Amino acid sequence: MKIANSVALVTGANRGLGRHFARQLLERGAAKVYATARDAGSIDLPGVEVLTLDITDPAAVAAAADAARDVTLLVNNAGIITGANLVTGDPAAIRLEMETHFYGPLEMIRAFAPVLAANGGGAILNVLSAMSWVSWDFATAYSAAKAAQWSLTNGARVELAAQGTLVTGLMLGPTDTDMTAGLDVPKNDPADVVRAALDGVEADLVEVLADQSVVDLKAAMSADPRTLYPNVV
Repeated sequence: MKIANSVALVTGANRGLGRHFARQLLERGAAKVYATARDAGSIDLPGVEVLTLDITDPAAVAAAADAARDVTLLVNNAGIITGANLVTGDPAAIRLEMETHFYGPLEMIRAFAPVLAANGGGAILNVLSAMSWVSWDFATAYSAAKAAQWSLTNGARVELAAQGTLVTGLMLGPTDTDMTAGLDVPKNDPADVVRAALDGVEADLVEVLADQSVVDLKAAMSADPRTLYPNVV
């Protein structure tokens, strides 16, 4: 789909990748960009239309879909990382990961699918992660939630094909945002990741691999799992 003259809605647009998405969408000629966050006052980007939205609140999602009936591109970007593990972690944190990365985007897709259909089909971009495909200790709950979101992306793509809605999954490795501030590893420039994602949407790609680490990881997925988990007994 073409981004010029589109109407986009970005979740978690107050910082990190979400803010870059909102800004680059405006730069590419989007007619309108709804920038959303739980705290609307934290959005300071000129030129956007601000909406308060907590994606884990179904009533708030329904209200956003009612307020933004002209959307043609939905960017499911909002995310968290609690640092919880599945076996020993706080069950409340594990549930929050699933609410944020699976049930929240699911509510958004269910609410906006009819909006997109009414506006010609449009597109959905889900911000996934390399950790959709591999688990790391101290964040296995995040990996499980992102794996569920990857499956959601594939399922929604199948279900929404008939109405002409493109569903694209963005896969990326560590990226220089607040979420990865404590990681001492090489990181992507978020502007580059967003540029690759939007280029992919414009090219009608169903999957965008934003960096070499996810290209390599995808190639390794067919190998014995011990290749990815060498320390597993």
